[in-house]
This record gives sequence, structure tokens and C-alpha cells, in this order.
Amino acid sequence: MLKKFIFFIILFCLTNSNAQKDFSPNGSPYFKVFWNYHNDFTKEVTKKSAFELKRVYLGYKHDFNDTFSAKVTYDIGSNSGGSEYTAYVKIAQLDWKLKPRVKLSMGLIGNKQFNDQESLWGYRYAHKGILNEFKFGPSADLGVNSEFTINPKFKINLFILNGEGYKSLQDDNGNQKMGTSFIYNFSKKLTGKIYMDSQRSENTKSIKNNSFFLGYNNIDFRFGLEYGKIKNAKTYKNAEDEHNRNGFSVFGSKKISKNYELFARYDQISSNVLNGKSNSWNYDNDGSLVMFGAQYQAIKGVKFNLNYKLFNNDNSLINNKSILSLNAEFKI
Repeated sequence: MLKKFIFFIILFCLTNSNAQKDFSPNGSPYFKVFWNYHNDFTKEVTKKSAFELKRVYLGYKHDFNDTFSAKVTYDIGSNSGGSEYTAYVKIAQLDWKLKPRVKLSMGLIGNKQFNDQESLWGYRYAHKGILNEFKFGPSADLGVNSEFTINPKFKINLFILNGEGYKSLQDDNGNQKMGTSFIYNFSKKLTGKIYMDSQRSENTKSIKNNSFFLGYNNIDFRFGLEYGKIKNAKTYKNAEDEHNRNGFSVFGSKKISKNYELFARYDQISSNVLNGKSNSWNYDNDGSLVMFGAQYQAIKGVKFNLNYKLFNNDNSLINNKSILSLNAEFKI
């Protein structure tokens, strides 16, 4: 039903697109780098400390005219094959402004599940948002998204995606993920978001994702609260009947001067107990995170972040993770 609805919306937009205006094509390259040094105080850990280059993003944006634009981004980082620096195409996206309030995006596009949360969080280079960290969904995927700005306060996204993320090809069954998000600005400072998606899976129940987010953004203070639930899956691309996970995160940030700010965050990740079991199915990985630190913005495009992370495992037999890190982000 959702697929048919999206098709008719897109068809309507295509038959009512705006006329072209005079425009000078333009483009620009960009990059973003995540660097860190960490010291691991976890008991019995083998690697006590290391310098790391966690991510390098290289890309190019181009505006063909005031209606069409495109961007390509390479994500250079580690992979399961063992290489520390393998390049993936993360974004290869065409945006089409069909109307002032209607935009169609196609190709390998950014996901809408946790982009608003991580934008408000502001320290993605130091730690991912909880839904990203625990694989409730991919940060980019192949598909189509239609964005409707109903009014200055209310925006809707409708999308169809492969569902496997930007590092994987479509599975053999060819079942797409379909979903929607609703974003409402209660005021210039307060924003709410509801997100839902569903994907059929062969021989198992459909994978379902639901989340909500509430964010407050003032000149010198930010606050975010989010909750997510994934059903019938271990991760967004690993279906398993009755295997559910819940993720909760609350974070805040306070500017103390023009270039310095303090922040703190608390996460909790949990899974359900299956019939006949005494512990949750993901007991060894369930637990809570406490994170706090400070950021210094040296100049525009250069940030440093000193932070401490403590992950308390629900399983008391597993040592809690205790890590002190210095992270840096530099970009243009």
C-alpha cells in the first residue's frame, strides 16, 4: 500500500514540476576526516592504546541548475575483510526539486532514520548515535526518497530502499524496505520526529523499526532524547523471529565560551528474553553507556574532543569498557 502511495505521489510531482530558470552550474569538492587517540582502561584488554584514523570522507557536490543537484561521497575505512582503508561509495545521490516544497532523491542516498539526531548530537566524530552504533539501520542505502515540506513546521519523508545498507548489495529475495518519517518543529528551538519502516523477510516475520526523537537547540544549549525499537531482527539486515532490541539515549551540550562546550550522554541498549531462556538473547552485549567530555573548536572546520566512555555490561562476568579518547574532526 505504501509503495503504491509513493508511486502516485511521485507521478503527481513529475506531471506538475516547475519550469526551469536561468542558472549558472557550479560545484565544489569536500572532505571530512575522523582521527583519534584512545587509552583503554578495560581490565584484561590486549590493545591498551592506539592512534586511529576511523573515517575519511571524500566527495564532490554539483548544482546543475536550481532544480537538479548531485553529490558523490566515498567512505574510506575498515571492513570485515581486514583492510583498514577500503573505499566505499557511500553517497551517489541525485536531488530533484520538483516544487518549492517537494524534493525527490534517488540513488545511493542518506538514510532518514537518525540523521536529525546525530546532527543535534554534534559529536558524530567522537561517537555514533545509538541507533547507528547498534545497527538499527544503515546511514545510507540504495533507493528513492520523497520529501514534502507541508509548511514551515511540518515535513514528511516517504521512501523505498533496498534495506541492506551502502556496503551490501540487494539480497537474493529482492524485498525492499518501505517507511516514512514525520518531523514537526514545535518552535524554532524544539523539534519532534517519528520514524517507521518495515521490510519483508523470507521465512521470518517482517523486520520492523520504530523510533521517536525530541530535540531542543538553543544558541548555547542542546538537548536530545530518543528511543528506538527493532523487531524480528538482530540487526537491520539480520532477520530473526521474536528477536527484538530497544535503544534509549539522552544527551545534552552546553557552550561555556565561543569555542568551548561541555557535553554528557547516557545510552541504554537491551534485548528481549526468549521463551525458555533466563537471560535476554543479546545478554553479552546489552548494557548502558555513560559518556562525557569537552569540545574545542579551533577554527571553522577543525574540532577537538576530549571524552571518557564507560560501558556497563548487563552480564557481570564481562569486564566493563572504560576508554579515554582524544578525537579530532577536520573538514571543508
